Amino acid sequence: MEGPVCLVGNGANGELEVNPAALEILRGVAQPVVVVAIVGLYRTGKSYLMNSLAGKQRGFSLGATVQSHTKGIWMWCLPHPRRAGHTLVLLDTEGLGDVEKGDTKNDAWIFALAVLLSSTLVYNSKGTIDQYAMEQLHFVSELTEHIKVKAQGGDDTEEDTEFVRFFPSFVWAVRDFTLELRIEGQLVTEDQYLEHALALRKGNNKKVMEYNLPRQCIRNFFPTRKCFVFVQPTSRQEMGQLDLLPTSALDPQFLDQTRRFCDYVFQCSHVKTVKGGIPVNGRRFGSLVQSYVGTIRSGQVPCLDNAVTAMATIENEAALREALAHYAAGMGGLRLPAELAELSAAHGTHEGDALRLFMQRSFKDEEQEFQKQVAGITERYADILAENEAVSEQTCRALLEELSAAMQQRLSAGLYSQPGGYQAYDRDQTQVVENYRAKPNKGVKVSGLCLYFPLSFPPKEEKQKAEMLEQQRKAAEEKRLQTEQLLKDQERSHQEIVKQLEAKVAEELASARQEAERALESKLKEQEAMLQKGFVEKLEQPCPSVFINDISHSPSTCKSKKTEPKGLFFSSSGSTQLSYEALQH
Repeated sequence: MEGPVCLVGNGANGELEVNPAALEILRGVAQPVVVVAIVGLYRTGKSYLMNSLAGKQRGFSLGATVQSHTKGIWMWCLPHPRRAGHTLVLLDTEGLGDVEKGDTKNDAWIFALAVLLSSTLVYNSKGTIDQYAMEQLHFVSELTEHIKVKAQGGDDTEEDTEFVRFFPSFVWAVRDFTLELRIEGQLVTEDQYLEHALALRKGNNKKVMEYNLPRQCIRNFFPTRKCFVFVQPTSRQEMGQLDLLPTSALDPQFLDQTRRFCDYVFQCSHVKTVKGGIPVNGRRFGSLVQSYVGTIRSGQVPCLDNAVTAMATIENEAALREALAHYAAGMGGLRLPAELAELSAAHGTHEGDALRLFMQRSFKDEEQEFQKQVAGITERYADILAENEAVSEQTCRALLEELSAAMQQRLSAGLYSQPGGYQAYDRDQTQVVENYRAKPNKGVKVSGLCLYFPLSFPPKEEKQKAEMLEQQRKAAEEKRLQTEQLLKDQERSHQEIVKQLEAKVAEELASARQEAERALESKLKEQEAMLQKGFVEKLEQPCPSVFINDISHSPSTCKSKKTEPKGLFFSSSGSTQLSYEALQH
């Protein structure tokens, strides 16, 4: 893309809508995508950071007044500068808190969409990370009101660990930072500064709870956190012309901070994944955008389960069409009639390729609906065999008619009825048969010679009957061999499907396991930090749980329902270390 385009905007009625032109661009992106979204108050310099990630001085609109320039969500797709075969998708969002909008509901949905769509979320603010900055980030404490993980569940509340599995990593960019990074007289890093700002206060009164709420939400939802502080890049008079100023006119410290920020994002931002650890490419990303925005427009809360299911249906249908089209194109390139061995070899090659195409693109086909349809290639192969047989029969019949045309003329002229006629007939027939057998590319019906031979010689009917019986025997033998080969091909197809399905299941289980491991590791890290700060009471609440295979019962609910948890369950309290070791094993 030469520049950004609007991905999600506000329609005439004020509702969010997806730009079809952006979706068309995404459909052409088959590579995995790394999605970086930036959010924050309007007029805080978000677009400059995104242009820096794009490696461009200009692109996303910077603006030079107190008005918010970016409306909705704008997208820029670029080759990833550090990962070959990957696409970097940058999302610049409408500034939060724009006084001209007078509607915080739109802000909440923009923030929620940025969280749902990104693999790295950058929050941009000015000044310092103080209570005011935290209060402006109140959207994070409302995320559970705007995002659901499961389509169905007995409990209206969902554990924050569930969100951790799917939420992006978090980067706080503090602009125009003028303080010294010191806490209690000691120099600290930017990350230590952020963790200090996110420290919780002890107590249960209303004031403490209000203070802790946004901090607790950030800690729970975004255990992977990073902070960057930026000095003011230039004089206040020139701030509105950042996209026009040469780098020599900017503060060297600011340029160094921007470079470190970009390096971190490029190095540490992961490929966007959805539930189950499934990687997202451009096509899938476009489906996610459509699903989430469509749900918001309907007045519902976006649900990760439903979005992934909808995306899987679209992708699986496309995967099925692609696989069947590939098989049809490959087999359609054969020239019929063909020998059975040639057909069988071609079928094996093109079916294997078609299955691999399907498996590479399909996912979450839990009812095997599409896998069963792709297995229908075997039925198409049977149709091709029948068509080949029909074409072979027509070819053989036409060839015999052509080769025996001269004999037909002699027969009509009565030449074979004259003395010595039978010897002439026998000689001519032998020559026709030899010419017929020497002709290549007749297919599978070559043995039915006497069934097609148009001539007969009455004095030798017994001999002809014997020859016809022999030809019929050979034809039956050919049919038997064709049936045996079809059964062998069907068994080979079955084994190939099973083999590729097993590989697909193993791949998806590995992705789900890695997803669960990351979530659990992040949660353990956060809980360890809480323990070090002395917040034991926070850990004595009902423990969140991380599941493989989407287990829906924690031990407490199993106890009340008198059911046993299925699959693998990992608790974050008590035997935490043991659980994690079991997971690693």
